[in-house]
This record gives sequence, structure tokens and C-alpha cells, in this order.
Amino acid sequence: MRSTVLAAALLAFVGNVDAFYLPGAAPHNYVDGEKVDLFVNALTPMLSAKDDAKLKSLINYDYYHPNFRFCHPEGGMKKQPESLGSILFGDRIFNSPYDIHMLKENGTCRTLCTVEDVTGEDAKFINDRILEDYALNWLVDGLPAAEMKMDLRTGELFYDMGFNLGNDEGDYSDAPALNNHYEIVLQYHEPSPGTYRVVGVLVWPISIGGSQDGEPTCIDSGTALQLSDTQNQTIRYTYRVTWNESSIPWATRWDSYLRINDPRIHYFSLINSIVIVVFLCVMVSMILLRTVSRDISRYNAIDLSEDVQEDWGWKLVHGEVFRTPRWPMALSVMVGNGSQLSAMVMITLVFALLGFLSPSNRGSLATVMIVFWTLFGGISGYISSRVYASLGGTDRRKNAFFTATLFPTVVFVLVFMLNFFLFTAGSSGAVPFGTMLLVCVLWFGVSAPLSSVGAYFGNKHGSIPNPVRVNPIPRQIPPPPRYLQTWSSVLLAGLLPFGAAFVELYFVLSSLFASRAYYAFGFLTLTAGVVGLTTATVTILFTYFVLCAEEYRWQWRAFLTGGGSAIWLLAYGIFYWVSRMSLDSFTSVVLYLGYLLLLAILTFLVTGTIGFLASYWAVRRLYTAIRID
Repeated sequence: MRSTVLAAALLAFVGNVDAFYLPGAAPHNYVDGEKVDLFVNALTPMLSAKDDAKLKSLINYDYYHPNFRFCHPEGGMKKQPESLGSILFGDRIFNSPYDIHMLKENGTCRTLCTVEDVTGEDAKFINDRILEDYALNWLVDGLPAAEMKMDLRTGELFYDMGFNLGNDEGDYSDAPALNNHYEIVLQYHEPSPGTYRVVGVLVWPISIGGSQDGEPTCIDSGTALQLSDTQNQTIRYTYRVTWNESSIPWATRWDSYLRINDPRIHYFSLINSIVIVVFLCVMVSMILLRTVSRDISRYNAIDLSEDVQEDWGWKLVHGEVFRTPRWPMALSVMVGNGSQLSAMVMITLVFALLGFLSPSNRGSLATVMIVFWTLFGGISGYISSRVYASLGGTDRRKNAFFTATLFPTVVFVLVFMLNFFLFTAGSSGAVPFGTMLLVCVLWFGVSAPLSSVGAYFGNKHGSIPNPVRVNPIPRQIPPPPRYLQTWSSVLLAGLLPFGAAFVELYFVLSSLFASRAYYAFGFLTLTAGVVGLTTATVTILFTYFVLCAEEYRWQWRAFLTGGGSAIWLLAYGIFYWVSRMSLDSFTSVVLYLGYLLLLAILTFLVTGTIGFLASYWAVRRLYTAIRID
């Protein structure tokens, strides 16, 4: 969502072509005195700068929520057009009363408005939001307003997006102080004489108490504005705009915002993941290639003219291994939807890695994910129908129907319930009815028909022929070793893919729940590839162990084993809740657990599908290589 480095490289590469820009990345050229719009976005909870800081809420609020009593523009509030992903993730962008013109009113103290009769109810609402570390989010020329901070470890200056609604530290721990004055520093670059571009937006919020009447001074009086919940008060909002020329070109203006906190952590995580997958692949190769090759040679060396032949190991179950498993409908539907999600994730990561998702285009990442998930409906229908036929299923119409409807229905019901909690809490994150209707139209009008088309071609191609026959009477299954019991193998196998990704998972969860931008798509793409390879390898290994133990019901085990990392993701999500969050409201708890469950379901489908398809390929290769009498 925030990646722009490769986008800038592409722009430089085509520098000889005039007016070529990626979508959402075209610069706005200002002239002296031209109006510069300042837009306001939703207020979001943030992690404070304290080392032991915890996230205290998950509810976003509109900037013009009645209880905040912020200044309104004279012509009325006008909502700005937003992308589908921006709306789904709670962005609510409106115009503002700030009057800013390029290079004008430099350093002039101005009154924005004076709000009278702020009631005790409003004061309590504002104080509660300050105690929960809420931040204001502004946008100027597509750039978010930020506070300049210093990394204490490296001494590097960086822009931290958003700025505090108020202050509850130090002398204000008993009663929080509301920031009612904003020092706005706008950095501009002059690419040619008379042409200016905004390349930085910094805001220093200050709480100025004392008398809220008379002429503004914009000078810290030494007393803060503390709101009382027992009497009505007046709030005067002031601001001062300062223009600073910068040498930063427009193409790299996001570099100060898109900062990776201690990139050594990402490199350590990536190296750790690569070491795990290389070790695992070498181990599996040694076990499978040497052991299986020896077994195949031994089996094929048996004289077929002998009257008595004794099978052992995994060859004992050659007549059972392709027997129809329990609930083939459910398994094929899950594999089909998991394939659709996997394709969506891969293509989205490629687009993000190449820089096509400009950070100026808010919500572009989520929008692209939804669009690709919709367009890849044919993948789910095709793979589900072929897997269902290969597993011995016969009710193809029901399979096509469930593939197109079951998973979207589950997700829609879960999101609808979470949206209900957001709506009752008055949050801006509540998805409007029109957007929900649009998602349903994409589902019924695009994804479901494409899934049906994919199912048609899948049924036309039919099942994948099995390399061995299935015995008419199933054989008995001996008790498996303890480590090969279903839940034991699921937990053991899921630990390795989770171990390859848990460091990067921290940054992903911080982006989702703590309103922090995630833009390390290079690390994320490599980590996703390592997790996929680790999942496939470890699932093949456990499937081989299961077959050697004469347990031929490997299909569901392969899917559950591959999806085992989702259980560890849930456990890590609980740990993240305990260590990084202090959610006081019931609504925030429900939202966190609901979104965490949704994330775990998506992970389970993707990794389970990878595990099943990898095991299915390995089992077919294994039993194709031997002679069966």
C-alpha cells in the first residue's frame, strides 16, 4: 500500500516520455498563491512512543463526529471520492476549513474557529479518546500529515504518520490536555521556476490553555487546555502555516514516510526462514529420494512370476490410497477456494512488489485484492470440480454451487456481524450499505458466474486418472504412532511454516490493528514464498510417514497438516493481544477476535490447499513409479 521506490524507478526509466505516470501517482503543480486543500480523515487509535505502550482501541471515528466538536467548513462537509478498499478499511475523507495557499500566510497565526458550549458529555468523550491515544489524520496533496521523530537507536529522523489528539503524560496524567493549536510545516520543491510541488507535511500539535477569547497568539502559554466534564467550556482552535523549501524531489517524497524500523529484523527473519526451508528441503530430499528410490527399486526387482509376493511399507496400501475419502464435497470446495485465494495473494504481491500500488492512491492494495479475488473465481470452480471428480464425487452441480457460494457466505456473515458492532459503536469503520451491496454485486455478478464457467471446463476435462486400482474391500488400519495422530501431526507440521514467518507476522498485525503502514513488500513476498515451499515440503514428508504407517486416509490429513500453521497464527494473535494491546471495550475485543479468526480462516485455506495439492502430486508420482501385480 505504501511502496513507491520501484514506482519512482519506473518513472525514471521512462523519463523521456512526457506525462507518463502510474495510476494515482501524477504530481500536482501549484503556482504562487494557489489554494492547497487540506483534507481530514478518520481518527484512529495509535501506539504511543512509550516502550510499554499498548493499543487501547480498534474503533475509528469520523473527524466530524458530533462529540469531537471540531471546526466545520463554511460551505458544509463534502465527502471525497474513495476507492473500495479505502472504504472497507475505514477511511472517511472530508474537506476542512483550513485556508492554505501556496507560499502565502507564512508564519501568520490564524484562528480556525471558536467552539462554544462544549458540554461535559463532549468533554468526557474527548478525554476518553485522548486516554486511548487517538491520532488525527490529515492529507495534503495525497501526503499524510506527520510528526517528525528521531530513532533513538540510530539517530535517524523520520516522519510518523498522524499526530496526537491530546496529551495524557507527565503533568496531564490526572486530566488529559486537548491539542487546540497546530503548527503546520509544508515542505515544497520547485522543479522549474514558478512551479511548486508539495513534498512534505509536518504538524506539531500544542495545547494552549487560558482564555479562549480575544486575539490568538499561537504561543504556548505554559498552561494546557483541560476539558471539564462538569461544566460547559469554549475551545479556540488556531493554526500557523510555515512554508519550507526542500531539495527532496516529488518522486522520492514518500521516502521520509516509508521507513522500515530496524531493517535488520526483517533480514534476520528472512535469513532464518531461508535456513529453515533449505534444511527442510535437504532433509526431505534425502529421506524421500534415497528411501523411496530404494523402495521402488526393491519393489520393481521382485520376480512377478513368483507365486507369493510380500508387500511392505507404503506399497501395502496401494489398493487403498486413492479410495474416496470422507466428505469429498467439503474437501474439494475448500481446495477450490484456497486456490482462488492463493492466486489472488500471488498476483497482488507481484503488483505491490513492482510498485504499481501507489501510496498516494489510498486503499489501492485492498481494492486490487478484492478485484483479483473476484476475477479468479474461475480458478476455484475449475480446480474444485476436477478435485471432486478425482476423489470420486458424482454430484457435480452441487459442487459447483457450493464452491461459488459457501466460502463467500461465511466471510460475508462474519464481516456483517463485525460491521454491526462497528455501527453500534458509531465507528467510521462501519462499511456503508451501498458498499456492502457493491461487494455482493461483485460476488453474485462476477465471481459466482466465473466460478460456474470454471466448473464447466473442469467437468469437461474430468477426473485425473489414478495410477493404481482401488480394492473393493478396504483393509484394516493399524493404530498410528503418537506423533502421526491427526492433531499431533497438524501441530508439529504447522510449527515450521509459522516459524518461518512469525517475525514478519508482527509487522503485518501492527499494520492491520495499530494503524501502521506496511510497505516492506519485498520481505513479505520472499517470506510468503518460503512459507509456501515449507508448507508443501513438510506436508509431503508427513504424508509419506502416514502411508508408511499403513494409514491410507491421507487426503484430509494433508489438508489439515498444511493448514496447521493457522493454529499457531491464532495462538500468536492471542499473544499479540496480551503483549501489545489493552482493549477495554467489549466491542474492541470482539473486533480483534473476529478479524483474527477471519485471518486464520484465510491462512488455513491457502496453506491447506498448498499442502493437499503438493501431497496429491507426490502420491501420484510415488505410485506411478512402481509395478502393481
